[in-house]
Amino acid sequence: MDTTFSKKAIHTEAGPLQGAPYTPAVRVGPFVFVSGQIPLDPATSQVVEGDFETQVRQCLRNLAAILKQEGLGLDNVVKTTIFLKDLNNFAALNGVYGAYFTGVKPARSTIEVARLPLDVMVEIEAIAVAE
Repeated sequence: MDTTFSKKAIHTEAGPLQGAPYTPAVRVGPFVFVSGQIPLDPATSQVVEGDFETQVRQCLRNLAAILKQEGLGLDNVVKTTIFLKDLNNFAALNGVYGAYFTGVKPARSTIEVARLPLDVMVEIEAIAVAE
């Protein structure tokens, strides 16, 4: 069995921060590793205005847009890591997050951090697998 996989960069017009020194996502075999998504509006490359829940929704929309480039969706996500500026937003995170993931929910880690890029309140990274 050949276990050699090549890496494929995944870019999307919907992905924010074009030109940053990282790849929005990388596919290796059936796995897609999505870089941390912050709540940037892809049309303006500006942080979305609004509350914590608005920021979570934008992160998840950005994540979904990247996965769509590979013909995948949020149902293909098997693991997320969520970085919160304030862990007191954990219940609000769950309220939004639960509406985006149906069926078997991804495994998840949630971590409070001191600071995130552009001083956003949340960042979400993911691993997805093509079925």
